[in-house]
Amino acid sequence: MSGAFYRIDKFAVPAAAREEFLVNVMMTHKVLGAQDGFIDHTVLEQVGGPGEFNFVTIAQWESADVVERVRAAVAVAHKAANFDPQEMFARLGIRADIASYKPVAA
Repeated sequence: MSGAFYRIDKFAVPAAAREEFLVNVMMTHKVLGAQDGFIDHTVLEQVGGPGEFNFVTIAQWESADVVERVRAAVAVAHKAANFDPQEMFARLGIRADIASYKPVAA
């Protein structure tokens, strides 16, 4: 798939898990930022409204073609840091909605 590509992840993070969650998100985004095809990333924290998810991360890529290579690089970095996201989610009660998106043609 060519053209701009986005990975948008939404998280419901309990208050007690906030700091550990953010440390690991920032570590992961540092790895993302070093990858070829990376354009930008944003981490958002909810400050109002009834939404279920209080954190959203957005990573923008040149195309979907880089996804598998980036996924592998992130896995290597997580292993080197002895970090298992699924274990952290289960231990801290974090729920996630993770998906990939492409722009809608006008």
